[in-house]
Amino acid sequence: MKIKASQGQKTPRQKLSRLWVTAQAGIKTRGHLRAGVVVVHCALGAAGIGARKREGDGLTPKGRFALRGGYWRADRMARPGPRLCATKPGDGWCDAPNSPAYNRPVRLPFVASHETLWREDHIYDVVVVLDYNFSLVRRGRGSAIFFHLARENFPPTAGCVAISRSHMRHLLPRLGKNCVMIVR
Repeated sequence: MKIKASQGQKTPRQKLSRLWVTAQAGIKTRGHLRAGVVVVHCALGAAGIGARKREGDGLTPKGRFALRGGYWRADRMARPGPRLCATKPGDGWCDAPNSPAYNRPVRLPFVASHETLWREDHIYDVVVVLDYNFSLVRRGRGSAIFFHLARENFPPTAGCVAISRSHMRHLLPRLGKNCVMIVR
């Protein structure tokens, strides 16, 4: 799908302060992400959007989340936007509720359960950390909730919001310093 502007408007170049995510009618694992006048398809968690997120439930959490910076694979693309750090082999993210590193970046090998950020597939070639259960961590309430790249045909995520590579490359440079994602 091409990026489309609502009502035939051109896409302005001002910095974005909000990204709005809503579920697609009748398909809980797919949605729309609105960034200013731009609306694109996105993949959502296998359980859709909800307010009572738990570790491993496949739910994309409902709420307002600051974008806390993120990562990109420098060996696969040029830096797509500000506030991103290059990932390296051995970068991970702890998803073990009983670990002191729960919902934090870690170096691999890591004893507790974790996500690997340096992946063979391309979904974490760009990953933006959402401030869900991050600033104030509550054990078991969900971890590694990211804004990242979607797989082909937009299959469900584990609870993240995912868009196409081309749309991500278009949006990242336009995100304002205090941009938030609102999932409803």
